[in-house]
Amino acid sequence: MNNNPARTRLLPATLGLFLSLVVVACIPRVVTPPVSSPPPTTSPSPDAPTVTLTLEPSPTSTDSPYRSDFPDPALYNWSPVVTGLEQPVDIQNAGDGSGRLFVVEKPGRIRIIANWLTLPDPFLDIRDRVGDAGLEQGLLGLAFHPDYAQNGYFYVNYTDVNGDTVIARFQASPDDPNRADPQSELILLQVDQPYANHNGGGLAFGPDGYLYIGLGDGGSAGDPAGNAQNSDTYLGKMLRLDVDTPNAAPEIWASGLRNPWRFSFDSLTGDLYIADVGQNMWEEINFILAGTPGGLNFGWDLFEGMHPFDGQPPAGQVFTSPVAEYSHTEGCSITGGYVYRGAELPEWQRVYFYSDYCTGNVSGMIRADAETWRSTSLFQTGVSVSTFGMDETGEIYFADFGSGMILRLTRR
Repeated sequence: MNNNPARTRLLPATLGLFLSLVVVACIPRVVTPPVSSPPPTTSPSPDAPTVTLTLEPSPTSTDSPYRSDFPDPALYNWSPVVTGLEQPVDIQNAGDGSGRLFVVEKPGRIRIIANWLTLPDPFLDIRDRVGDAGLEQGLLGLAFHPDYAQNGYFYVNYTDVNGDTVIARFQASPDDPNRADPQSELILLQVDQPYANHNGGGLAFGPDGYLYIGLGDGGSAGDPAGNAQNSDTYLGKMLRLDVDTPNAAPEIWASGLRNPWRFSFDSLTGDLYIADVGQNMWEEINFILAGTPGGLNFGWDLFEGMHPFDGQPPAGQVFTSPVAEYSHTEGCSITGGYVYRGAELPEWQRVYFYSDYCTGNVSGMIRADAETWRSTSLFQTGVSVSTFGMDETGEIYFADFGSGMILRLTRR
Protein backbone atom coordinates (compact mmCIF):
# COMPACT_ATOMS: atom_id res chain seq x y z
CA MET A 1 0.00 0.00 0.00
CA ASN A 2 1.61 3.24 -1.07
CA ASN A 3 -0.63 6.18 -0.24
CA ASN A 4 -3.64 3.87 -0.07
CA PRO A 5 -4.92 1.12 2.21
CA ALA A 6 -3.91 -1.61 -0.19
CA ARG A 7 -0.83 -0.60 -2.10
CA THR A 8 -0.65 -3.18 -4.90
CA ARG A 9 -0.67 -2.70 -8.68
CA LEU A 10 -3.54 -4.07 -10.75
CA LEU A 11 -4.80 -4.26 -14.33
CA PRO A 12 -6.50 -0.91 -14.94
CA ALA A 13 -8.63 0.00 -17.93
CA THR A 14 -7.61 3.65 -18.01
CA LEU A 15 -8.69 5.41 -21.23
CA GLY A 16 -10.27 2.12 -22.25
CA LEU A 17 -6.92 0.53 -22.90
CA PHE A 18 -6.08 -2.90 -21.62
CA LEU A 19 -3.01 -2.89 -19.44
CA SER A 20 -0.01 -4.49 -20.97
CA LEU A 21 -0.06 -7.38 -18.56
CA VAL A 22 2.86 -9.73 -18.62
CA VAL A 23 1.97 -13.30 -17.73
CA VAL A 24 4.69 -15.68 -16.66
CA ALA A 25 5.03 -19.26 -15.53
CA CYS A 26 4.72 -20.07 -11.86
CA ILE A 27 7.92 -22.08 -11.93
CA PRO A 28 11.17 -21.75 -10.01
CA ARG A 29 13.70 -19.26 -11.30
CA VAL A 30 17.33 -20.08 -10.58
CA VAL A 31 19.59 -17.04 -10.50
CA THR A 32 23.27 -17.06 -11.33
CA PRO A 33 25.03 -13.73 -10.78
CA PRO A 34 25.89 -11.28 -12.06
CA VAL A 35 22.39 -9.89 -12.53
CA SER A 36 21.93 -6.51 -14.17
CA SER A 37 20.79 -4.05 -12.18
CA PRO A 38 -18.28 5.43 -7.11
CA PRO A 39 -21.33 5.39 -9.24
CA PRO A 40 -24.25 3.22 -8.00
CA THR A 41 -23.50 0.68 -10.71
CA THR A 42 -20.35 0.20 -12.69
CA SER A 43 -19.61 0.07 -16.37
CA PRO A 44 -17.86 -2.65 -18.34
CA SER A 45 -14.51 -1.75 -19.80
CA PRO A 46 -14.42 -0.87 -23.50
CA ASP A 47 -13.47 -3.70 -25.77
CA ALA A 48 -9.82 -4.51 -25.23
CA PRO A 49 -7.57 -7.32 -26.38
CA THR A 50 -6.78 -10.17 -24.03
CA VAL A 51 -3.05 -10.69 -23.61
CA THR A 52 -1.95 -14.29 -23.87
CA LEU A 53 1.53 -15.66 -23.37
CA THR A 54 2.40 -19.33 -23.68
CA LEU A 55 4.27 -20.57 -20.65
CA GLU A 56 6.43 -23.48 -19.77
CA PRO A 57 4.38 -26.32 -18.26
CA SER A 58 3.52 -26.04 -14.59
CA PRO A 59 1.80 -28.54 -12.30
CA THR A 60 -1.95 -28.97 -12.62
CA SER A 61 -4.58 -29.28 -9.93
CA THR A 62 -6.66 -32.43 -9.64
CA ASP A 63 -9.76 -30.20 -9.96
CA SER A 64 -9.13 -28.67 -13.38
CA PRO A 65 -9.10 -24.86 -13.02
CA TYR A 66 -8.96 -24.16 -16.75
CA ARG A 67 -11.27 -22.12 -18.95
CA SER A 68 -10.84 -20.54 -22.37
CA ASP A 69 -12.51 -17.13 -22.23
CA PHE A 70 -14.35 -14.49 -20.20
CA PRO A 71 -18.06 -13.64 -20.12
CA ASP A 72 -19.14 -10.40 -21.76
CA PRO A 73 -18.88 -7.79 -18.93
CA ALA A 74 -21.53 -5.62 -20.63
CA LEU A 75 -24.12 -8.10 -19.37
CA TYR A 76 -23.26 -7.48 -15.71
CA ASN A 77 -23.29 -4.78 -13.03
CA TRP A 78 -21.65 -4.21 -9.68
CA SER A 79 -24.79 -3.39 -7.73
CA PRO A 80 -24.81 -1.61 -4.35
CA VAL A 81 -25.64 -3.70 -1.30
CA VAL A 82 -25.14 -1.20 1.52
CA THR A 83 -23.56 2.23 1.93
CA GLY A 84 -22.24 4.31 4.80
CA LEU A 85 -19.52 2.06 6.18
CA GLU A 86 -16.34 3.70 7.49
CA GLN A 87 -13.22 2.89 5.46
CA PRO A 88 -14.00 -0.79 4.74
CA VAL A 89 -10.89 -2.92 4.15
CA ASP A 90 -12.08 -6.53 4.40
CA ILE A 91 -15.25 -8.55 3.72
CA GLN A 92 -15.68 -12.07 5.14
CA ASN A 93 -18.36 -14.63 5.88
CA ALA A 94 -18.45 -16.83 8.97
CA GLY A 95 -19.26 -20.08 7.17
CA ASP A 96 -21.92 -20.76 9.80
CA GLY A 97 -24.97 -20.91 7.55
CA SER A 98 -26.26 -17.53 8.70
CA GLY A 99 -25.72 -15.80 5.35
CA ARG A 100 -24.20 -12.77 7.08
CA LEU A 101 -21.33 -10.69 5.75
CA PHE A 102 -18.78 -9.19 8.13
CA VAL A 103 -17.11 -5.96 7.03
CA VAL A 104 -13.90 -4.74 8.66
CA GLU A 105 -13.68 -0.99 9.17
CA LYS A 106 -10.13 0.31 9.35
CA PRO A 107 -10.62 2.43 12.53
CA GLY A 108 -11.32 -0.74 14.54
CA ARG A 109 -14.85 -2.06 14.11
CA ILE A 110 -16.44 -5.08 12.44
CA ARG A 111 -19.95 -4.52 11.06
CA ILE A 112 -22.54 -7.13 10.06
CA ILE A 113 -24.61 -7.07 6.89
CA ALA A 114 -27.70 -9.26 7.31
CA ASN A 115 -30.62 -9.42 4.88
CA TRP A 116 -29.01 -6.61 2.85
CA LEU A 117 -28.93 -4.23 5.81
CA THR A 118 -26.07 -3.08 8.04
CA LEU A 119 -26.90 -3.86 11.65
CA PRO A 120 -26.78 -0.74 13.84
CA ASP A 121 -24.48 -2.20 16.49
CA PRO A 122 -20.98 -3.43 15.57
CA PHE A 123 -20.08 -7.09 15.92
CA LEU A 124 -16.77 -6.01 17.47
CA ASP A 125 -15.46 -2.60 18.50
CA ILE A 126 -11.78 -2.44 19.50
CA ARG A 127 -11.06 1.15 18.55
CA ASP A 128 -9.60 1.62 22.03
CA ARG A 129 -6.59 -0.56 21.13
CA VAL A 130 -6.24 -0.04 17.37
CA GLY A 131 -3.82 2.53 15.99
CA ASP A 132 -5.01 3.77 12.59
CA ALA A 133 -3.24 7.11 12.19
CA GLY A 134 -1.34 5.90 9.13
CA LEU A 135 -3.17 5.11 5.93
CA GLU A 136 -1.92 1.51 6.05
CA GLN A 137 -2.57 1.05 9.76
CA GLY A 138 -5.72 -0.03 11.56
CA LEU A 139 -7.89 -3.10 11.83
CA LEU A 140 -6.88 -4.80 8.59
CA GLY A 141 -7.91 -8.45 8.43
CA LEU A 142 -10.44 -11.02 9.66
CA ALA A 143 -10.77 -14.80 9.46
CA PHE A 144 -13.26 -17.16 11.05
CA HIS A 145 -12.21 -20.48 12.55
CA PRO A 146 -13.30 -23.45 10.39
CA ASP A 147 -15.37 -24.60 13.40
CA TYR A 148 -16.73 -21.12 14.14
CA ALA A 149 -20.31 -22.41 14.31
CA GLN A 150 -19.28 -24.56 17.28
CA ASN A 151 -16.58 -22.53 19.06
CA GLY A 152 -17.31 -18.91 18.08
CA TYR A 153 -13.62 -18.17 17.46
CA PHE A 154 -12.46 -15.58 14.96
CA TYR A 155 -9.12 -13.91 14.35
CA VAL A 156 -8.09 -10.37 13.51
CA ASN A 157 -4.97 -8.62 12.27
CA TYR A 158 -4.51 -5.04 13.51
CA THR A 159 -1.88 -2.46 14.31
CA ASP A 160 -1.91 -1.35 17.94
CA VAL A 161 -1.49 2.16 19.33
CA ASN A 162 2.28 1.74 18.98
CA GLY A 163 1.94 0.82 15.31
CA ASP A 164 2.93 -2.83 15.79
CA THR A 165 1.09 -5.81 14.31
CA VAL A 166 -1.15 -7.89 16.55
CA ILE A 167 -2.75 -11.22 15.61
CA ALA A 168 -5.48 -12.00 18.12
CA ARG A 169 -8.38 -14.36 18.71
CA PHE A 170 -11.80 -13.19 19.87
CA GLN A 171 -14.99 -15.09 20.62
CA ALA A 172 -18.59 -14.40 19.69
CA SER A 173 -21.07 -14.01 22.52
CA PRO A 174 -22.91 -17.25 23.35
CA ASP A 175 -26.01 -15.16 24.03
CA ASP A 176 -26.01 -12.95 20.93
CA PRO A 177 -24.57 -14.22 17.62
CA ASN A 178 -24.33 -10.64 16.38
CA ARG A 179 -22.00 -9.48 19.14
CA ALA A 180 -18.47 -10.45 20.16
CA ASP A 181 -16.83 -9.79 23.51
CA PRO A 182 -13.97 -7.26 23.21
CA GLN A 183 -12.58 -8.63 26.48
CA SER A 184 -12.23 -12.15 25.04
CA GLU A 185 -9.05 -11.18 23.21
CA LEU A 186 -6.23 -13.71 23.21
CA ILE A 187 -3.10 -12.33 21.57
CA LEU A 188 -1.35 -15.00 19.51
CA LEU A 189 1.41 -12.97 17.87
CA GLN A 190 2.91 -9.49 18.07
CA VAL A 191 5.37 -8.18 15.48
CA ASP A 192 7.31 -4.94 15.81
CA GLN A 193 6.77 -2.65 12.83
CA PRO A 194 9.65 -0.22 12.12
CA TYR A 195 7.52 2.06 9.90
CA ALA A 196 3.84 2.90 9.49
CA ASN A 197 3.41 1.35 6.04
CA HIS A 198 3.64 -2.14 4.51
CA ASN A 199 1.81 -3.96 7.30
CA GLY A 200 0.11 -6.46 5.01
CA GLY A 201 -2.96 -7.35 7.05
CA GLY A 202 -4.60 -10.36 5.44
CA LEU A 203 -5.72 -13.52 7.25
CA ALA A 204 -7.17 -16.73 5.81
CA PHE A 205 -7.54 -20.34 6.84
CA GLY A 206 -6.03 -22.71 4.32
CA PRO A 207 -7.41 -26.11 3.31
CA ASP A 208 -4.91 -27.60 5.79
CA GLY A 209 -6.70 -25.89 8.68
CA TYR A 210 -3.82 -23.53 9.45
CA LEU A 211 -4.21 -19.77 9.75
CA TYR A 212 -2.18 -17.94 7.08
CA ILE A 213 -0.93 -14.44 7.90
CA GLY A 214 0.38 -11.96 5.32
CA LEU A 215 2.99 -9.47 6.56
CA GLY A 216 4.67 -6.70 4.61
CA ASP A 217 8.39 -5.93 4.70
CA GLY A 218 8.17 -3.37 7.50
CA GLY A 219 7.77 -0.30 5.36
CA SER A 220 9.61 2.82 4.31
CA ALA A 221 10.64 2.16 0.69
CA GLY A 222 12.87 -0.43 -0.96
CA ASP A 223 12.98 -2.67 2.14
CA PRO A 224 15.93 -0.79 3.70
CA ALA A 225 16.58 -3.48 6.32
CA GLY A 226 16.34 -6.37 3.85
CA ASN A 227 13.55 -7.98 5.87
CA ALA A 228 11.86 -9.86 3.05
CA GLN A 229 15.01 -11.95 2.41
CA ASN A 230 15.91 -12.29 6.10
CA SER A 231 14.78 -15.58 7.65
CA ASP A 232 15.26 -14.15 11.16
CA THR A 233 12.22 -11.85 10.91
CA TYR A 234 8.55 -12.39 10.16
CA LEU A 235 8.42 -9.21 8.05
CA GLY A 236 7.97 -9.71 4.31
CA LYS A 237 6.63 -13.23 4.84
CA MET A 238 3.60 -15.43 4.62
CA LEU A 239 3.25 -17.13 7.99
CA ARG A 240 1.33 -20.26 8.92
CA LEU A 241 -0.01 -20.86 12.42
CA ASP A 242 -1.70 -23.85 14.06
CA VAL A 243 -4.31 -22.02 16.13
CA ASP A 244 -5.58 -25.25 17.69
CA THR A 245 -2.28 -26.00 19.43
CA PRO A 246 -1.79 -23.83 22.52
CA ASN A 247 1.30 -21.58 22.42
CA ALA A 248 2.20 -22.74 18.92
CA ALA A 249 4.75 -20.55 17.15
CA PRO A 250 4.11 -19.44 13.58
CA GLU A 251 6.28 -20.82 10.82
CA ILE A 252 7.60 -18.86 7.87
CA TRP A 253 5.75 -20.53 5.02
CA ALA A 254 6.90 -18.23 2.18
CA SER A 255 9.21 -15.23 1.90
CA GLY A 256 10.18 -12.42 -0.45
CA LEU A 257 6.97 -10.38 -0.19
CA ARG A 258 6.79 -6.59 -0.19
CA ASN A 259 3.24 -5.83 0.94
CA PRO A 260 0.69 -8.56 0.22
CA TRP A 261 -2.65 -6.79 0.01
CA ARG A 262 -5.20 -9.50 -0.06
CA PHE A 263 -4.53 -13.17 -0.63
CA SER A 264 -7.10 -15.91 -0.96
CA PHE A 265 -7.50 -19.63 -1.38
CA ASP A 266 -9.64 -20.94 -4.22
CA SER A 267 -12.54 -22.46 -2.27
CA LEU A 268 -12.74 -25.42 -4.68
CA THR A 269 -9.13 -26.30 -5.51
CA GLY A 270 -7.25 -24.84 -2.52
CA ASP A 271 -4.86 -22.94 -4.82
CA LEU A 272 -3.47 -19.75 -3.29
CA TYR A 273 -3.40 -16.32 -4.99
CA ILE A 274 -1.28 -13.53 -3.49
CA ALA A 275 -1.48 -9.96 -4.80
CA ASP A 276 1.73 -8.15 -3.81
CA VAL A 277 2.08 -4.38 -4.07
CA GLY A 278 5.15 -3.22 -5.94
CA GLN A 279 7.64 -0.41 -5.36
CA ASN A 280 8.52 1.76 -8.36
CA MET A 281 7.42 -0.08 -11.46
CA TRP A 282 5.65 -3.44 -11.17
CA GLU A 283 2.56 -4.94 -9.54
CA GLU A 284 2.33 -8.70 -9.32
CA ILE A 285 0.12 -11.71 -8.68
CA ASN A 286 1.68 -14.87 -7.25
CA PHE A 287 0.09 -18.30 -7.55
CA ILE A 288 0.73 -21.40 -5.43
CA LEU A 289 -0.79 -24.69 -6.50
CA ALA A 290 -2.61 -26.56 -3.73
CA GLY A 291 -0.35 -29.10 -2.08
CA THR A 292 2.86 -27.19 -2.79
CA PRO A 293 5.14 -27.40 0.26
CA GLY A 294 6.25 -24.24 2.01
CA GLY A 295 9.56 -22.51 1.48
CA LEU A 296 8.87 -20.53 -1.70
CA ASN A 297 10.69 -17.22 -2.13
CA PHE A 298 8.96 -14.61 -4.30
CA GLY A 299 12.10 -12.54 -4.71
CA TRP A 300 11.49 -9.10 -3.18
CA ASP A 301 13.66 -6.98 -2.74
CA LEU A 302 16.08 -8.60 -5.17
CA PHE A 303 13.29 -8.55 -7.73
CA GLU A 304 10.25 -6.39 -8.29
CA GLY A 305 7.92 -8.60 -10.27
CA MET A 306 10.14 -10.31 -12.83
CA HIS A 307 12.70 -7.50 -12.85
CA PRO A 308 15.95 -7.03 -10.90
CA PHE A 309 15.49 -4.40 -8.20
CA ASP A 310 18.28 -4.21 -5.63
CA GLY A 311 21.38 -6.27 -4.99
CA GLN A 312 22.86 -9.42 -6.45
CA PRO A 313 20.91 -12.63 -5.82
CA PRO A 314 22.99 -15.46 -4.35
CA ALA A 315 24.20 -17.96 -6.92
CA GLY A 316 21.82 -20.89 -7.20
CA GLN A 317 19.07 -19.23 -5.17
CA VAL A 318 15.64 -20.38 -6.35
CA PHE A 319 12.85 -17.81 -6.65
CA THR A 320 9.22 -18.28 -7.65
CA SER A 321 8.09 -15.90 -10.38
CA PRO A 322 4.71 -14.17 -10.38
CA VAL A 323 2.13 -15.45 -12.84
CA ALA A 324 1.18 -11.90 -13.77
CA GLU A 325 2.65 -8.42 -13.53
CA TYR A 326 1.88 -4.97 -14.91
CA SER A 327 3.73 -1.69 -14.86
CA HIS A 328 3.01 1.54 -13.03
CA THR A 329 2.24 3.21 -16.31
CA GLU A 330 -1.03 1.25 -16.16
CA GLY A 331 -1.93 1.36 -12.47
CA CYS A 332 -0.42 1.88 -9.05
CA SER A 333 -1.72 -0.47 -6.37
CA ILE A 334 -3.19 -3.95 -6.66
CA THR A 335 -6.05 -5.25 -4.56
CA GLY A 336 -6.24 -9.03 -4.66
CA GLY A 337 -9.57 -10.83 -4.83
CA TYR A 338 -11.09 -14.26 -5.24
CA VAL A 339 -11.79 -17.01 -7.74
CA TYR A 340 -15.52 -16.95 -8.40
CA ARG A 341 -17.27 -20.12 -7.19
CA GLY A 342 -20.88 -18.98 -6.92
CA ALA A 343 -24.01 -20.55 -8.40
CA GLU A 344 -25.93 -17.46 -9.53
CA LEU A 345 -23.45 -16.59 -12.30
CA PRO A 346 -21.99 -19.96 -13.34
CA GLU A 347 -20.47 -18.41 -16.45
CA TRP A 348 -17.90 -16.68 -14.17
CA GLN A 349 -16.64 -19.93 -12.65
CA ARG A 350 -12.83 -20.12 -12.32
CA VAL A 351 -12.28 -16.39 -12.99
CA TYR A 352 -9.95 -14.71 -10.47
CA PHE A 353 -11.05 -11.13 -9.79
CA TYR A 354 -8.71 -8.36 -8.70
CA SER A 355 -8.55 -4.57 -8.97
CA ASP A 356 -6.33 -1.51 -8.92
CA TYR A 357 -6.92 0.83 -6.01
CA CYS A 358 -5.84 3.91 -7.94
CA THR A 359 -7.76 3.40 -11.18
CA GLY A 360 -10.76 1.43 -9.88
CA ASN A 361 -10.42 -1.00 -12.75
CA VAL A 362 -11.67 -4.52 -11.98
CA SER A 363 -9.90 -7.22 -13.97
CA GLY A 364 -10.07 -10.96 -14.34
CA MET A 365 -7.46 -13.69 -14.77
CA ILE A 366 -7.90 -17.29 -15.91
CA ARG A 367 -5.76 -20.33 -16.64
CA ALA A 368 -6.46 -21.42 -20.19
CA ASP A 369 -4.35 -24.56 -19.73
CA ALA A 370 -1.27 -25.68 -17.87
CA GLU A 371 0.91 -23.40 -19.98
CA THR A 372 -1.25 -20.31 -20.42
CA TRP A 373 -2.65 -17.55 -18.19
CA ARG A 374 -4.90 -14.83 -19.57
CA SER A 375 -5.96 -11.53 -18.04
CA THR A 376 -8.25 -8.76 -19.21
CA SER A 377 -9.83 -5.62 -17.84
CA LEU A 378 -13.54 -6.04 -17.19
CA PHE A 379 -15.15 -3.10 -15.38
CA GLN A 380 -14.30 0.56 -14.89
CA THR A 381 -15.74 1.35 -11.46
CA GLY A 382 -14.38 4.82 -10.79
CA VAL A 383 -13.95 4.00 -7.10
CA SER A 384 -11.14 2.97 -4.74
CA VAL A 385 -11.48 -0.81 -4.50
CA SER A 386 -9.92 -1.68 -1.13
CA THR A 387 -10.98 -5.32 -0.87
CA PHE A 388 -13.07 -8.11 -2.32
CA GLY A 389 -15.18 -10.63 -0.45
CA MET A 390 -17.26 -13.76 -0.95
CA ASP A 391 -20.45 -14.83 0.78
CA GLU A 392 -21.19 -18.38 1.84
CA THR A 393 -22.61 -19.26 -1.57
CA GLY A 394 -19.53 -18.02 -3.44
CA GLU A 395 -20.99 -14.75 -4.77
CA ILE A 396 -18.42 -11.95 -5.04
CA TYR A 397 -18.38 -8.41 -3.62
CA PHE A 398 -16.02 -5.47 -3.38
CA ALA A 399 -15.72 -2.44 -1.11
CA ASP A 400 -15.22 1.21 -2.04
CA PHE A 401 -12.88 2.62 0.60
CA GLY A 402 -13.93 6.22 0.02
CA SER A 403 -17.72 6.00 0.07
CA GLY A 404 -18.05 2.99 2.35
CA MET A 405 -20.17 1.18 -0.22
CA ILE A 406 -20.30 -2.60 -0.66
CA LEU A 407 -21.17 -3.82 -4.17
CA ARG A 408 -22.06 -7.24 -5.57
CA LEU A 409 -21.58 -8.70 -9.05
CA THR A 410 -25.01 -9.23 -10.60
CA ARG A 411 -26.54 -9.88 -13.99
CA ARG A 412 -28.18 -6.88 -15.69
